[in-house]
Amino acid sequence: MSTTQLHSGSPNIFHRPGLAARIAGQVLHVSPTSASSSGVFLAAPRRTGKTTFMREDLAPALSEKGALVIYVDLWEDPKADPSEVIVAAIRAELSQHESALKRLAKSFGIGGAKIAGVEFSLDRIGLGKEVSLVQALSVLSDTTVQMIVLIIDEAQHAITTSAGADAMFSLKAARDELNSREHHGLRVVCTGSNRDKLAMLRNSKDQAFFGAPLVPFPSLGKEYVEWFCQHTNDLPAPLEAEVVQPLFERAGYRPEILGAAADELRFDFALEAADVTERFRSAVEAQIQVANDETLRVVRSLTPIQFAVLRVMAASGAAYAPFEAVTLAKYKQAIQQAGDDNVSVEVPAIQQALIALQEKSLIWRASRGVYAIEDSTLTDLLKERGLLENF
Repeated sequence: MSTTQLHSGSPNIFHRPGLAARIAGQVLHVSPTSASSSGVFLAAPRRTGKTTFMREDLAPALSEKGALVIYVDLWEDPKADPSEVIVAAIRAELSQHESALKRLAKSFGIGGAKIAGVEFSLDRIGLGKEVSLVQALSVLSDTTVQMIVLIIDEAQHAITTSAGADAMFSLKAARDELNSREHHGLRVVCTGSNRDKLAMLRNSKDQAFFGAPLVPFPSLGKEYVEWFCQHTNDLPAPLEAEVVQPLFERAGYRPEILGAAADELRFDFALEAADVTERFRSAVEAQIQVANDETLRVVRSLTPIQFAVLRVMAASGAAYAPFEAVTLAKYKQAIQQAGDDNVSVEVPAIQQALIALQEKSLIWRASRGVYAIEDSTLTDLLKERGLLENF
């Protein structure tokens, strides 16, 4: 999705123009002492407003500073191979630039269906195609005379397939080429809902974006709470920011929890003004409980070995090694705590448990066999229930 498809300034969305301008300035900054040209990685829990900010604030801010923005959401269709999603976004942007297509068609001498009056087929662009991503992005940069910024939302999903990992390396090659003095630059901004998973893209030397900055994305704060209170003026009585702020923190900074609680009050036609504050407090707590109960319902459906693997993985974090002797002993300990002494903790059983946990969307697996908890809020929930102690 290009910036022409991104909307900004909607009154129904909380905007953070100051933060967007700061991040945009840092992303586009050119300095021999800055690593931002290697890429920028922003981590924040899911459902905390990260995607809305990228689409509605950061992309327009980058455009205002003269960049050409391409936005890719790898979570929009989790079943699609990440490489295909990335390539499709770049093709879509190219399709809007007739002069770039003409340049590609002339350079590579390939024909195909007419696009913008040019005999050139976009499916010729991509991994292992006649026109590589490096070549396509270089021509796009040279034609538009702009720095390109590729925003990849939920970027950790890229390394769940070998083709996705290849796409990231192709983008690294494009970054290196476009950041040379012959072109106008390429920046890659990656976001993710799990810091440990996102770090896999830049922590080791064999990863495409080794050494790129990884920073926590700021949670919505007091300004959002005040905006939320102003936009609930259709309730019988106003909500006070001092009341809502601790509830928002308790909800893990997830706007949808506050929104669902406010809707519950809106449709309570017997609600009196004097009861609004307490009713809202109880509605938020109920929404949190509903979300937790849904997660726990899935967890309770696990077999003893699946539950043991989940607990040990959550407790271990980035240090999780599924088949080491120490980890196998922890599985056994977890199973014994549950009173199931006869459950096998052999490697085949662990492998089957990992597959089952993936199918239930509780854990995530990189193409290299590295595992992590899918949503960090699950780890927090297990910790609250005392299920991660002694590991």
